[in-house]
Amino acid sequence: MLLPETYQAALFLMILSMFCWGSWANTLKMCPRYRFQLFYWDYAIGLAAGAIFWGLTAGSLGRAGAPFVEAVSNTPLAPILFAVCGGVVFNVANLLLVAAIEVAGLAVAFPVGIGLALVVGAVSSYLVSPAGNPLLLFGGVALVVVAIVFDAAAYRQREAKAKASGAPADRSSSVGWKSATTRGLVLSVLAGVLMGTFYPLVARALGGVPGKPAPGPYAVAVFFALGVLLSTVPANLLLMAKPLDGKPPVDGAGYWRVPLIWHLAGTLGGAIWCTGAVANFVASGAHLVGPAVSYSIGQGATMISACWGVFVWREFAGAPRSARLLLVFMFVFFLLGLSAVALAPLY
Repeated sequence: MLLPETYQAALFLMILSMFCWGSWANTLKMCPRYRFQLFYWDYAIGLAAGAIFWGLTAGSLGRAGAPFVEAVSNTPLAPILFAVCGGVVFNVANLLLVAAIEVAGLAVAFPVGIGLALVVGAVSSYLVSPAGNPLLLFGGVALVVVAIVFDAAAYRQREAKAKASGAPADRSSSVGWKSATTRGLVLSVLAGVLMGTFYPLVARALGGVPGKPAPGPYAVAVFFALGVLLSTVPANLLLMAKPLDGKPPVDGAGYWRVPLIWHLAGTLGGAIWCTGAVANFVASGAHLVGPAVSYSIGQGATMISACWGVFVWREFAGAPRSARLLLVFMFVFFLLGLSAVALAPLY
């Protein structure tokens, strides 16, 4: 399998994961009026297909470790269970986070959900496999959390102006503001805790069992994707029947009535997220890196998604000047925080 031999190569993979994790949601914007629950079927399929693709290509090349097929067939039961559980936990967290965004908007869901996930994930991953300078690592994580707060404040100001002008905000209009915020806050907390705990499970799977070769990141990615697929069926069917955003139940027949390009977009979205996950799993096992550093840099995806929203989708075109100033602070703190996390393995 192909594995990074230098820290520079591992850093490139971590940055790649950040870009992939922050960019996959653009594929949903390619499908206007498409309910997220229907989009998610294609997303889960694309994620699994991506794991298999990278396993059969990068996971089967190079001279490090066992080839992909051999690694999968020889993986002990314990790492398989850890990876599958990691996929289940991530999937539920991802669905809850999207529901929180639909209910209460980005201004509530992102600082609580992603900020909590970053802190929980970094701390728990460091406890599982300590690596890197803890002062730089957790100092950088704190700076990223501050950046997320600035991001949330900017979205809140944008929503306030939209509300004052009569334009629709990011919240569902079917529930009251206080009710939406409370429900969204609860969903965000649940999503953040779960999103922060899936990576330590992956780290345990990557570590293998004593006395036997580790399964390798490409094999772990496939078992992780299996967990996503297995949990998508009951979780997504439940969310279709009882959406958490206050909207009417989702008609499953609508999945077959949309254009083919929408299905391709959903599949592409899953494959992009999986590419980021594989890159992150591979980087976490590199010398000096460790899962805490790899996960923390990957969670810089929030900055990437903000860049898409600001510069491509023009989400802040009519926002007040104060909101744009807050975005500047967000980018500065993100860059400082990610730089500190990136330097943690070197000092």
